[in-house]
Amino acid sequence: MAVRSKRVTDPLDERVKDRIVGRDRPELVYGSSGSEHSGSGNQNGDDSSSSSNSLSYLLHCFDEHREEEEKEKEDAVNGDELDGSHLQDNDSDSDSDRVEAKFEVIISTLRDLNVDRFRNVLLANVVKAREIFRSLRPNAQILNRNVMLFLQNLGYNAAICKTKWETCGGLTAGNYEFIDVLRSDSGVRYFIELNFSGEFEIARQTTQFQRFSQKLPIVFVGTSADLKMIVKFMSDEIRRSLKSRGLLLPPWRKNRFMQNKWFGPYRRTVNYTPANMLSSIPVPVNNTTSGVNCSLIGFNVVDGAPLLPAATRTR
Repeated sequence: MAVRSKRVTDPLDERVKDRIVGRDRPELVYGSSGSEHSGSGNQNGDDSSSSSNSLSYLLHCFDEHREEEEKEKEDAVNGDELDGSHLQDNDSDSDSDRVEAKFEVIISTLRDLNVDRFRNVLLANVVKAREIFRSLRPNAQILNRNVMLFLQNLGYNAAICKTKWETCGGLTAGNYEFIDVLRSDSGVRYFIELNFSGEFEIARQTTQFQRFSQKLPIVFVGTSADLKMIVKFMSDEIRRSLKSRGLLLPPWRKNRFMQNKWFGPYRRTVNYTPANMLSSIPVPVNNTTSGVNCSLIGFNVVDGAPLLPAATRTR
């Protein structure tokens, strides 16, 4: 009688099997660092552990790509490309109910954010800082760093998060910067986006999409679970809106690209000056510390802290 040979995976335990297929891939761990992004997508400085080069990361990319394609096919079959004019031309109660259900999902999610008292206080401070540094809004990098410094002076564990990801399974490479705050008592991570609604702007918006986008806050402060849900929801609506107008979905508007802006491989840095501006900052001629002639908008410069050229002019 022939003996059936064992499968090649039989000697492997469950933990190793999970790593092979990518089931062990958790949310990327962040680490405090005073340095700028290394450009490798690795957070710990160890190339061997870089998630962008690992087998599990590649498998995860292709799985997401396949799910994205299946979602697009499903929408095409179901005709789920609705806008306000479509609802007016076809008075369908089922279509109207579906749109209203989607609208209620986004509204309830944004409403639930207000339950977190820590988040509400943090949001108020972020809005205050954004108003103080309103003259810096054209330069997102400088604005983010001034708001980060403002929050640090209030006692928050705030930093700049620099995400960077490579091309993988239909995903276009990219990079992004935003602010995060780690809550000291629980370790909960809060994402801060100073132009949240602006990240979802598209051309030739449908009536339905305009209704959704108008509910998005300009300043977003919340946890990863809330942010992921909102980004996924709005990315789907972007795809439907563009397709209903006969427009192609750009790679930078796909859900996977949008998700990677906040949840891709990243490095956490507390540098006050962007790396691309270090060479343009003048070196002080003398070392006198008796007085400071320049000040950041809203508060005095801390001795020894780098000065941001764009932030030293007051009105």
